[in-house]
Amino acid sequence: MLKDFELDYEVCNCLKVSINDIKNSIENKNVKSLRDLQEVTKAGTECRHCIFPEGDFGKIKKKIYCKTVLNEVLNG
Repeated sequence: MLKDFELDYEVCNCLKVSINDIKNSIENKNVKSLRDLQEVTKAGTECRHCIFPEGDFGKIKKKIYCKTVLNEVLNG
């Protein structure tokens, strides 16, 4: 799924966190969990719709979520 998006695609629109920001935090800041990701990037700490599909209560659903990016990068 991740390969379908540009690296500058914004996963968290509230705080302007892109796929590349998430990848960099995993590779360079030892992010290993969703909690780590939120602490480092602040992604998903405002409206929280971008964390995972089950928590997306926005009118327009996200195309990709923080948890998806995190899992795909960590698991190759």
